[in-house]
Amino acid sequence: MYPTLFLAHGTPLLAAEDLPYTRFLRNLGRHLPRPEGIVVVSAHWESPLQLISGASRHETLHDFFGYPEEAYAVTYPGQGDILLSLQIRKELAAEGIASEIDDARGLDHGVWSLLHWMYPAADIPVVALSVHPRLAPEEPYRIGQALHALRDKGILVIGSGGTVHNPPLLQWDSSMVDRWALEFDEWLGERIGVWDLEALFDYENRAPHAKLAAPTREHLYPLFLAMGLADRKRKARLLHQEYQYGSLSLTGWMFG
Repeated sequence: MYPTLFLAHGTPLLAAEDLPYTRFLRNLGRHLPRPEGIVVVSAHWESPLQLISGASRHETLHDFFGYPEEAYAVTYPGQGDILLSLQIRKELAAEGIASEIDDARGLDHGVWSLLHWMYPAADIPVVALSVHPRLAPEEPYRIGQALHALRDKGILVIGSGGTVHNPPLLQWDSSMVDRWALEFDEWLGERIGVWDLEALFDYENRAPHAKLAAPTREHLYPLFLAMGLADRKRKARLLHQEYQYGSLSLTGWMFG
């Protein structure tokens, strides 16, 4: 049975940076058993209805502006898998969750910034899933539960987001970490470690500095979905943690 992952995708520059975190991603891809397919839940694909990518060959989307040229030079010519897309839709429907397949959607930087390091050959089929940023945290967890069978089929599911994500507060020249970011991450990590769903689903009210660390939900949505896939085992392991630009958390979790 395959584990599930929650991985921070940082900024669009991540695919061009030599960091402890990018070296961690490269080694992670080398040491995991080779998957039959990869499903990535990206915080940068928002939709009111659950969407599933269905393209046979993915376009690389540079879904950002104002970054240095090297961020726009990255391409990831991933292939799709329509049978996997249809299987995901079928499993969601079995649990009463509506979804549609989008055969025009490419891969945004929430997907390719991670796969660039983990699977640089781009020779494993990839399917992307959207997020609905206004859903309560219980809902992405339920979607993850509906997709648990993917783990038995050799499919690697990655939630791509960030535990601390507030771009206007980034300090691009800072080597220090903001205390509020550390305290939020510490609270979150402790609750993930003991699978405290009651507290996690109410993080907006219970976590210290939640309005600073996670002012919107979309970057935590993939975390809850990845945890939902592992609901039957409820085991969490922190694989990596570091920070950029004062508060941007680069965190890797494994579940199941």
